[in-house]
Amino acid sequence: MRLARVALFAAAVAAAAILSSFSPAQTVAGRVALSVAIDGAIGPASSRQLKQALNVAAERKAAVLILQLNTPGGLVTSMREMIADILASPVPVIGYVAPAGGHAASAGTYILYATHVAAMAPGTNLGAATPVQIGGLPSLPGGEKDNGPGGNGKDTGAHAPVDAMTIKVTNDAVALIRSLAELRGRNGDWGEKAVREGASLSASAALDQRVIDFVARDTAELLQLADGRTVEVAGKKEVLATKGLAVETLEPGWFIQLLAVITNPNTAVILMLVGFYGLVFEFVSPGAVAPGVVGAICLVLGLYALDQLPINYTGLALMLLGVAFLIIETFNPTVVLGLGGAAAFLLGSTMLLQTEGPGFGVSWAVIGPAAALSLALALLAGTYLWTARRNPPRIGGEAMRGLAVDVLDWNGGEGHVLALGERWRAKADEPIAPGGSAEVTAVSGLVLTVRRRDAANDGAKR
Repeated sequence: MRLARVALFAAAVAAAAILSSFSPAQTVAGRVALSVAIDGAIGPASSRQLKQALNVAAERKAAVLILQLNTPGGLVTSMREMIADILASPVPVIGYVAPAGGHAASAGTYILYATHVAAMAPGTNLGAATPVQIGGLPSLPGGEKDNGPGGNGKDTGAHAPVDAMTIKVTNDAVALIRSLAELRGRNGDWGEKAVREGASLSASAALDQRVIDFVARDTAELLQLADGRTVEVAGKKEVLATKGLAVETLEPGWFIQLLAVITNPNTAVILMLVGFYGLVFEFVSPGAVAPGVVGAICLVLGLYALDQLPINYTGLALMLLGVAFLIIETFNPTVVLGLGGAAAFLLGSTMLLQTEGPGFGVSWAVIGPAAALSLALALLAGTYLWTARRNPPRIGGEAMRGLAVDVLDWNGGEGHVLALGERWRAKADEPIAPGGSAEVTAVSGLVLTVRRRDAANDGAKR
């Protein structure tokens, strides 16, 4: 009987051990579908957000990661980082263009091609993946004019021949999207057309063209249609089991939200300006504290933001040179430095980014007023400084020149006078009668050099 109880207890312990290997926590962790939404321009914040989501999915052994896209495109560097992370992910990634009315344009098209499974919601579109202008000054809008024989001078729609750099960048983009298409078994010919011609497709047309795998109205239908598909994940074939999975959304943290704001080139430039002028005001008025603290924080944030962006250092140098000229103009008014500083600042702003993408262009609506405000501030400060230089000094020894004083006593070439209610030692090159009036001509330490008022008046009359 006793042996039977021991055997029964041992069997219970063994059963508990077997059941513990299939604990609910592990089952849920292995059967959850995580979702991350990229809504807006592709940039450093988007890249970091996706990287963190992939790390969380790998740690929790999620079944899939749903990458919901609604983007006009963005920076090439961030796009390539996101593609590399997707290709190296141990967790299958389902690309999903949503919600209805959204799109995956430009960089979003490449990212969708890289995902293990690609889907779109009805009413969405993708494409227009032509690389945009590479840095430098912005080109003039419009195409060539028809001014030839019989021409009407209107825009023909033709553009000037592209340069060698544009051809290289376009060919590189074509090679990238074709390699992704071959890897995922998608339509590479249309991908090349999207790059070279800026072609776009609706959700149903993308399905017909074999650009995506299916069209899904929501995430529940998305997981149902993805169920049973075979994908290659980290070099291994894997059959997706996604039907009925619970979906958990990963929200971006505060740092990613802050990064999304400050990595906007316009915000970064404004932060740099506030930082520089805050430090200048602190140096001009030591002890104010607030301008120095705010300026230092803004300057560090601005520098960090520029470090995350593919900037042109020549443009940055021109901007800093322009700010330096404007600061010098404040202390040494010449007008030339002020105008040169504003011109250098504007020119540097247009050259700041090596590559531009949707949502990452330098806006003239921000840079123009910022340059104008800086120039106006420099000219205003310079005007006040020039006026102060022309006015006679009001404090110190220089302010006492020409001051009338009363002679208290005098002996030979020196004596004492009453100036500003105080008794001063004084000297003169001529005899002065006590009780008379004199005028200060110079100050040396605590000794005043004076002369008789009548002598000063006689000199003035002559």
